[in-house]
Amino acid sequence: MTHGRGYKGGRGAGLRGGRGNAGLHKHKFMHLNKYMPDHIGAYGFKRPKSIVKKDKTINVGELEEKFPGKKEIDLTKEGYDKLLGAGRLNSKLKIKVEKVSQNAIDKIKEKGGEIKLPEAPSVEQPVVEDKTEDKK
Repeated sequence: MTHGRGYKGGRGAGLRGGRGNAGLHKHKFMHLNKYMPDHIGAYGFKRPKSIVKKDKTINVGELEEKFPGKKEIDLTKEGYDKLLGAGRLNSKLKIKVEKVSQNAIDKIKEKGGEIKLPEAPSVEQPVVEDKTEDKK
C-alpha cells in the first residue's frame, strides 16, 4: 500500500528529490555538472539595438495600391529600404530603391519597367609597381 515509504513519504515528488530542476544547486549538483554542463551561465552576446537595423520592406504587389497613379516611385524618399517580389504587378513602373530582390527585378522587367539602384562607389585599385630590377 505504501511501498515502503510510510504514510506521507511518497506524496508529491518526494522520492525523486523534487520536481523538474529543483535541487540543481544542492543535492542534484553532480547531475547538473555531468549531464547539463551549459545550463548555468550566459553564452554569446546580444547586439545593441542601436546598431541592429532592420530593413523596411515593401512587396511588388503593394506598390500600385500604396502609390496609385504614379509611374515613377522613389522608395527611399517614401521610407522603404528594400523591394521584395511577392504579389502581382499590372503596370509599367520606374522605381528607385536601395536594395531589391531578384524576384522583384524579374517581375518589374517583365512588365517593361525599370529599377534604379544607387551606384556603388568605385574603388580604385592601387597600382603596384614591380620593384625587382633585372640584375645582369
